This record gives sequence, C-alpha cells and structure tokens, in this order.
Amino acid sequence: MKATTRHLDMAHRTGTVPRATWATRWAGALLCLAVAVIHVLDQGGVTVTRDPYYVGVAYHVLEVAAVVAAVLLLAGLVRAGWLLAIGVAVGPLLGYILSRGPGLPDYSDDIGNWTEPLGLVSLAVEGALLLLSVPLFLRSVRRRTLA
Repeated sequence: MKATTRHLDMAHRTGTVPRATWATRWAGALLCLAVAVIHVLDQGGVTVTRDPYYVGVAYHVLEVAAVVAAVLLLAGLVRAGWLLAIGVAVGPLLGYILSRGPGLPDYSDDIGNWTEPLGLVSLAVEGALLLLSVPLFLRSVRRRTLA
C-alpha cells in the first residue's frame, strides 16, 4: 500500500482532515474552552450545581463536552471535534432562548433577562463557535465521502 493511500485510509477511519489548519483548530478549541469557563463562572464554580438539578447537570455535561471537543480538535480528530463543537455551541444557545423566553420547568428566574452581561458574552462566544464549526464539520464530511 502506498503512503498516500495509507494516509487517506487513516484519514477516513479517524476523522482527521490533513488540510485542517492549526489556526482554525486552535480557534475552535479556545472557543470551546471559553464556553466551558463561562458556564463554570455562571454556575458559581466547578463543584457547584445550579438549581434546578437538571439545569446544573446540563451545565456539567456542557463543560465536559466543551473540554472533550477542544481535545479532539487539537488531537486532529476534526470530524468528531467539529461535530461536538456544534453541540457545545447550539446547546447553550437553545438554553438561553428557552430560559429567557418561555422559561424552563421549575426555572423561571431568567425569564426576560435578555441583557445579562455574562449571557451576552456567552452568546457571542457560542455564535462564533457555531459559525466556525458548521462549515468545517461539513468540509470534513465531504472529504470523507471523497476519500
């Protein structure tokens, strides 16, 4: 098997994209970590769980997912990394809209609180992550079908 063929086969199995630049992967990883930090700050620390309990668990799941996405991107597993990064961006965006709009079960504290400073920073970071992640994930999928 030629080196080129072996490289393409490996890219297909692991989800790596040879031309994915370090700059975009680092940007995505840093944005993922920023999402995690923002949510740790919002919940009051790593060991604190927000009320209601399901919201607190969602915060912890988001924080872990953001760190895992950053690691995947930096490790070169870009397909999985960008897909998880999309979830890291969309999840809190949806949570922000629902918690400030109609509210969530047993959680109405933020209804109408659209201009909370940390929330606005969070929206900006998640929006940037989403705008970066979607096209790069789609590119990694297209390259998979071509390989």
